[in-house]
Amino acid sequence: MKPRTIRGINDLLPDNLGTWRYLEEKIIQIVESYGFNEIRLPIMERTELFKRSIGEGTDIVEKEMYTFNDRNEESITLRPEATASLARAGVTNGLLHNQQQKLWTMGPMFRYEKPQKGRYRQFYQFNIEAMGFIGPDVDAEIIILCQRMWKQLHIDQISLKINSLGDKKTRSDYREDLINYFSSHEQQLDENSKNRLHQNPLRILDSKNPEMKSMIDKAPLLSDYLDSASIDHFEKLKEIISSAGIEFEVNPKLVRGLDYYNRTVFEWETDALGSQGAVCSGGRYDGLIEKIGGRPTPAIGWAMGMERLVSLYELSNEKISKLSPHIYIVVDGEKSQRKAYKISEELRDLNPSIRIQLNMGGGSFKSQLKRADKSNADYAIIIGNDELENRYLSIKFLRQKRDQIQVPLGDYKQIADLVLN
Repeated sequence: MKPRTIRGINDLLPDNLGTWRYLEEKIIQIVESYGFNEIRLPIMERTELFKRSIGEGTDIVEKEMYTFNDRNEESITLRPEATASLARAGVTNGLLHNQQQKLWTMGPMFRYEKPQKGRYRQFYQFNIEAMGFIGPDVDAEIIILCQRMWKQLHIDQISLKINSLGDKKTRSDYREDLINYFSSHEQQLDENSKNRLHQNPLRILDSKNPEMKSMIDKAPLLSDYLDSASIDHFEKLKEIISSAGIEFEVNPKLVRGLDYYNRTVFEWETDALGSQGAVCSGGRYDGLIEKIGGRPTPAIGWAMGMERLVSLYELSNEKISKLSPHIYIVVDGEKSQRKAYKISEELRDLNPSIRIQLNMGGGSFKSQLKRADKSNADYAIIIGNDELENRYLSIKFLRQKRDQIQVPLGDYKQIADLVLN
C-alpha cells in the first residue's frame, strides 16, 4: 500500500518552497533590522506549561493539543503555539533577570483541528516577542514592524484591528458580567458557545454564527471596564501608530482566545482568504512569565501563520519557483568530468552564491543538454575534448537567444560576472 501522510499534516515540496524561502528570508531581514535575535525552541514541552499559560478552559488545551505520556509516564505535548515555550525558555535560561529581550523564532506547531485550507494540524508560525518592555512604545514598534513587512512584501489586502483588554481585574470583572449576560440568553447560544460559557466566555464574542450576531452585538463591551492606566496605555499606542501613518480600527470585541493576554491585543486581517482572515495576531502578556514561575516581566509579541502568508502573497505576486541552478556543466568522458569537479569548486570558491549542477550518469552531449534545459539552468558550461585541448570553456545560453561564447579556462571571474549580473 502506498504510504500516506497523517491527515492535516502535509509535505512541503521543492516546487512550492521557493515562495516560502523568499518570505522567510525577507521577514528575518526585517525583524533583525529592529533588533530581534533568533531563538530555537523544542517542539515538545511538559503539558503543564500549556495548561498554566494558555488556560485549561481553552479549546486548545481541552480539545486540540497532541499530548502523550513518555516512557517515564511524564505528560508531554507537541507545542500548539510558541509564546509559552519562549517565555519558559527565558525563565529556564536566565534571559530575563534584569534584562530586556527581543527574540524571534519560527517552526512547526501542532493542533488537532478540522483540516481546511489555511488551517492544518501541523502548521508553521513565525513569532516575535519583546520581553521586559512595559510601555506602549514597544507595542507600537512591533505593529509598525508589521506595516514595513507588508510594504516590502507588496501585500496590501490587509487591515489592522486593535483593542485593549485592560488589567487582570478588568478582565475578571468583565468575564463575570459576560457570563451573566450570556446565561440570561442561554437559549440562543449554540452548543459550542454553551461549552465556552463558564470556561472561556470571551470566545463567544468571536462566534461566526449569524443567528447569534444580534445577541452578541448587545453584549457588554470590554472598553467600558478598562482601568485608567490601561486607557492611558491604549491612547498612547493609538497616537504613536497614527503618527506613523498606520490605519486601524478599534474592535471592542477583539479579545484573543488565550488566557494570558492583557492590555494591547491586535490582529492583521484579510478578506482575501475566505474564512481564514487572521494572518498575524498578537498582544501583551504581562502576567504570563510570572504565572509559569518566573519573575514579573512585561512582554508583548505576535505570531504569523506562514501558510496563510504564502497564500496571501501569491494572490498578488508571482509564485516563486524552486531554486534552479545558474550553471549546468556538460562533460565528455572521465577526463572532462574530473576537470568539471575542479572548475565547479573553484567557481564556488569565487562566489558561494553561484548554484552549479554537474552532469551525473554520463550520456551524450545532446542528452546532457536536454538535462541542462530541464534543470531550468540559465547557462550550460561545456567541457569537451576541444575545450580541454585548447584551454577554454564553451558557454551556452539556455534562456537567451545569444550565440555560444568561449571563455579562457581559469577566467572564472568572467563566468561569475556573466551569471550573477
